[in-house]
Amino acid sequence: MPASLLGRWPRGSFEAIRRNFGAADPFNSDMTDLNPRPVPLEQTRQRIVEQLCDQYAAENLTDAGLEERLTKAYAATTLVELQALVADLPTQAPGTSTALATARPELVSERQVVLAVMGGAERKGAWTPPKHLHVLTVMGGAELDFRDAHFSPGVTTVTCFVMMGGVEIIVPPGVHVDMNGFALMGGFGHRGTANSPPDPDAPVLRIGGVALMGAVDLQVRLPGETARDVRARERLARRQARLNR
Repeated sequence: MPASLLGRWPRGSFEAIRRNFGAADPFNSDMTDLNPRPVPLEQTRQRIVEQLCDQYAAENLTDAGLEERLTKAYAATTLVELQALVADLPTQAPGTSTALATARPELVSERQVVLAVMGGAERKGAWTPPKHLHVLTVMGGAELDFRDAHFSPGVTTVTCFVMMGGVEIIVPPGVHVDMNGFALMGGFGHRGTANSPPDPDAPVLRIGGVALMGAVDLQVRLPGETARDVRARERLARRQARLNR
């Protein structure tokens, strides 16, 4: 495999990577191949390659890590070798799953800063929060959406300093939330309902800080939900609760 493979395409352009390896796939090989490998092995190989690309897009693999595993995937001759390439990676069903994805410890940074001064900042989609996230907003706003985030094991701390601005934090069900802070002519609010996570090892999100003439607002939402969807879901839950009395 060319050493410069990963440098040719931006992160997320994985069709090009798959095409580059196309010659290694017997489905694309010449019809004169007299010793084709078993179909189940090749189907598994393609599925593993797609999983590796998805993990790379979710920042669970480095450039070198993806390159190494793709090389091994196309050299593998048994199902066991292929399955071992993804055995240590986070698993998350796409789309509708509410399972929380976790990041490998070596991919989690110790500290990051989100700054919004008379403007806006956001973190959303598949991202890896640091162990300590500092958010500073002055006459501006920040949005932190943790629904598709890859949490580090243990506690993730978010410290907010808000002056005449706001921070909106969105978390999925299944996260332990510990929220407290000091507000002067402002507030720290927690909206949405969610049962306590049954898993004692679930990620912990600890939120604190200071809000001066500003607000820190936390909402619990399912993946893909809007604020309007949450209100509709909660109205339906209250109606069902009344009917069950």
